[in-house]
Amino acid sequence: MAAPSLIAVFCLLIALMSPFIDASQSADEARFQSLKNSSMANRLNDHHSESKHEHAVDDPEAVASMVDTIIRNATERRKLGFFSCGTGNPIDDCWRCDRNWQRHRKRLANCAIGFGRNAVGGRDGRYYVVSDPGDDDPVNPRPGTLRHAVIQDQPLWIVFKRDMVITLKQELIMNSFKTIDARGANVHIANGACITVQFVTNIIIHGLHIHDCKPTGNAMVRSSPSHYGWRTMADGDGISIFGSSHIWIDHNSLSNCADGLIDAVIGSTAITISNNYFTHHNEVMLLGHSDSYTRDKAMQVTIAYNHFGEGLIQRMPRCRHGYFHVVNNDYTHWEMYAIGGSAAPTINSQGNRYLAPTNRFAKEVTKRVETADGVWKHWNWRTEGDLMLNGAYFIASGRVSSASYARASSLAAKSSSLVGTLTSNAGVLSCRTGMQC
Repeated sequence: MAAPSLIAVFCLLIALMSPFIDASQSADEARFQSLKNSSMANRLNDHHSESKHEHAVDDPEAVASMVDTIIRNATERRKLGFFSCGTGNPIDDCWRCDRNWQRHRKRLANCAIGFGRNAVGGRDGRYYVVSDPGDDDPVNPRPGTLRHAVIQDQPLWIVFKRDMVITLKQELIMNSFKTIDARGANVHIANGACITVQFVTNIIIHGLHIHDCKPTGNAMVRSSPSHYGWRTMADGDGISIFGSSHIWIDHNSLSNCADGLIDAVIGSTAITISNNYFTHHNEVMLLGHSDSYTRDKAMQVTIAYNHFGEGLIQRMPRCRHGYFHVVNNDYTHWEMYAIGGSAAPTINSQGNRYLAPTNRFAKEVTKRVETADGVWKHWNWRTEGDLMLNGAYFIASGRVSSASYARASSLAAKSSSLVGTLTSNAGVLSCRTGMQC
């Protein structure tokens, strides 16, 4: 009876207390104080003036190699029986075997890999329990609502008291050091505005159904306790990442939005997009603002263990300028192409499974967008250990054969054959108290 009573006490505390719940860790206010009360215009000017992003990695190849090592180690431990519930997916095996995951929620913050591996979200703050699905006033949100939670200045780990559908009147503008953790509840952000991550840092978004997002704007919206301002029209992205860093988007299900499902632009970097399930959408993912916006050369994104599923057409992702590690994803549907780009991005495709459509004119995985052959042949696009099915093919370019890009062939072959297992739980998980997630 001891374990159930502890859980009951925990649930009772959530019900009786305010949305804020003290955690054992203390918040390190100094590290985000500089973000407070600074205007968006000033931050944009800062982004243009910097020659190199402070969160960019000097050697992105080293991060790609680090991901390889983690995958190999997790897979070998699984073969040796170290994880009774393990899949070989190093993110999931980091936390999902714990039956008491609900009491150890913040351990999730230690499980990211790739370029977004240092995103801590609200790990060092208190819990905030969302109990109210309403969004009646985007300028003065009620306590207990998701909007009231995400605009706070302090780090917060945001959880949900029950299942809910949240229809946002305007963009949900997040403040720094926040985790949205929907495990244990069925939470939909749907049929209205969706999520904007703008000029902030350290964001984790986990376990949301995000769909049917609409263009909104030309309205006042609050972005912090001390600031609200006029928002022009938003495109209707599921998640829009704008000038932000240390972002981890994990185990969400996204579909059918007015523009992109996930877009990252204007110098955003240090991003991992993992374990998500994408369906029923045209332009899935845009990474890079424009061909002329050269500051996106600092952009570094890891795309891992995602399932690109039914009803998708293109942009999985569509890249500009930066460095993109596409690893262990399952591509089961596209109508035009899977991975595209312009403005000389570096694309490292490794251990993915590409299942081409029946249309014989759409078998190519890759697309160089509006660029002459003589130009794109110098871009570094490579495929290593990818599994090509139903006539799929990847046109590589640049330094594909260089020894500096070498990977262990055994890892590549192993990872592509395990893609079905690694991505079998992509999207929102069914997590219940006292059970493995």
